[in-house]
Amino acid sequence: MNKILAVAGGVIKELYRRKDFYVLFILTVLITLIMWSARFFNDDGIVRALKEICLMLIWISMLVISVTTAARQIPFERESRTIFPLLAKPITRGQVMLGKFLGCWLAVGIALITFYVFFGLISASREHTLPFIQYVQAVWLHWQMLGIVIALTLLGSVLFTSPAENITITLIVTLGILFIAEHLHKVAGRMTEPSATILTALYFAVPHLEFFDTQKLIIHNWPAIEWRFVSGATLYSALYTAFFLIEGHPAS
Repeated sequence: MNKILAVAGGVIKELYRRKDFYVLFILTVLITLIMWSARFFNDDGIVRALKEICLMLIWISMLVISVTTAARQIPFERESRTIFPLLAKPITRGQVMLGKFLGCWLAVGIALITFYVFFGLISASREHTLPFIQYVQAVWLHWQMLGIVIALTLLGSVLFTSPAENITITLIVTLGILFIAEHLHKVAGRMTEPSATILTALYFAVPHLEFFDTQKLIIHNWPAIEWRFVSGATLYSALYTAFFLIEGHPAS
């Protein structure tokens, strides 16, 4: 475990030395500050719309940070040839892969909390309320979803030849799953065989990232989700994350 944590620590330091996080955080700050001034219009509809824009920006920012950070890990080690002395030490390929995942996931988790804390404080200052449990659930489920994306990106690192190719394909696949996957079985119901069966199988095979989208929970101040559903989503995320990491291990 110490070896895995050592690799993870290097990944975390690398992320916060780069400018990606700071640029995206500043953009989020600027747009969120617009929400601060929007309350002067005394229109709750405007505030909800701006909350939705801010949350969408947080989702896009965290998706970009997650994919770009994970996609650089293994190719960077190969290009700098640091992977060879690393593997020459008493550390396995599986430990390297797990360390890279854990480092990316923890670093992204820290960034995620930073985004949500700032957004929550600004929102609470205008609405004079902070649905703490809903925010905790939103952050937790968002983090679980990013775990799947990071594991998928690490798998892509050992399948594709360049980080740019991996980043592009992973982002397209992730966005496709977020916006299209939930409708696949509806489309399959209007198709003929064997296309209907293939599409239905694809519907059940892909990880449904939309399960983790809790933006409306915060935007409309809805009641908290039952914890049994949160637990189920966490297990769902863990299974897909483990699957992608295991698939990426042999070729790494």
